[in-house]
Amino acid sequence: MKDQTLGAAIARLRKERGMTQLELARQMGVTDKAVSKWERDLSCPDIASIPRLAELFQVSADELLQVNHAAPEKGGSLRETAGLALRAVALAMGVAAAVLSLLGALEPRDGMGLLGLGLAALALWAFAKEEK
Repeated sequence: MKDQTLGAAIARLRKERGMTQLELARQMGVTDKAVSKWERDLSCPDIASIPRLAELFQVSADELLQVNHAAPEKGGSLRETAGLALRAVALAMGVAAAVLSLLGALEPRDGMGLLGLGLAALALWAFAKEEK
């Protein structure tokens, strides 16, 4: 089971035992929608229900949990990270200018400076995106 996610392991074990999602859900005291989310790795079973799940599948809890986790990749490329940072700066400058302006705490000249920084960040991101 180490080569698959917890959701894939649950789906495989359920199918091996000829169970439907609804049957598993009833035995676990959850909805079939919850089982569907488990199997698609959109959510996980409650930790307290793992022993019951392992018992139903006739595997140990340790065996059931020894799977690859469907976690997002750690650290994208430097280009992706820089692009995300540039878009975040642009958003932050726009929000800051809008909020401070509404609060009356921002002079128009300063607001233009914030918006200019935001636009410059977006331009850099767009330029880098086109170079790919």
